[in-house]
Amino acid sequence: ELFGKGSLTGEHSKRGLFEIADGGSIFLDEVGEMSAKLQTKLLRVIQDGKFRRVDDEQEITVNVRIICSTNKDLLSMVSTGDFREDLYYRLNVLGLNVPALRERRSDIIPLAEFFIAKFGQRIGKHNVSISDDCRDFIEHYPWPGNVRQLENVLIRAISLMEGQEVLTTHLQL
Repeated sequence: ELFGKGSLTGEHSKRGLFEIADGGSIFLDEVGEMSAKLQTKLLRVIQDGKFRRVDDEQEITVNVRIICSTNKDLLSMVSTGDFREDLYYRLNVLGLNVPALRERRSDIIPLAEFFIAKFGQRIGKHNVSISDDCRDFIEHYPWPGNVRQLENVLIRAISLMEGQEVLTTHLQL
């Protein structure tokens, strides 16, 4: 998917995401989950701006800005040999650390209101609100799954509730 597929076997070739993003940016989510083989290929794209499609001999040159995210500690993965050190330093040009949701309590209610409005509109439930008791509960819950967990819990609550107000009893954690 990242590098595309060539046409050595007579099939049609397919451009990969790097080729499609040429001249722009590509976002790689959870880069800490990347296999050693893929780390090597990514390093080559970063260093030389070149890669080969699967089943192709022709090199393709791209100019792509790479943006990555991970919830893993890449530096400790480097020390254990699970992440390439040279790739770590190539990717870590401008780092941005977003603290866990439990460390940003002031963001919880605005995020919850956003998710409720967004999903409520999607399923035709307009003007959904959160009870005061529920606000207090979600503001103090530790949210080990961070923003994705908050979003999923609220989507489930809105999907299953009757009425227009999300109550603590609607939250399935």
